[in-house]
Amino acid sequence: MFCPECGSLLYPKGKEMVCRRCGYKKTKEIERIIVSKRRDLDSAIIEEDMQLLPKTNVVCPKCGHNEAYWILRQTRAADEPETRIYTCTKCGYRWREY
Repeated sequence: MFCPECGSLLYPKGKEMVCRRCGYKKTKEIERIIVSKRRDLDSAIIEEDMQLLPKTNVVCPKCGHNEAYWILRQTRAADEPETRIYTCTKCGYRWREY
């Protein structure tokens, strides 16, 4: 995390993040709130833009529907294959294939 005043790194000191260059202080509680709001915002955007994702024919293990959106994510080491994450177009259930 960087200081908004001078651009230097912020370092933890107790319950605050402190800039060693200019003395700027930021509490960690505020940062947790900001991060959780960003996660909520990211989730909302992903759900809203779900129809932009590619679809494939795969059977949903929860409802049996045969169509799902899919994405690829590198969840393990770089020398291992990506993880395919599916979301059912009918019920919204999510599952993975390694």
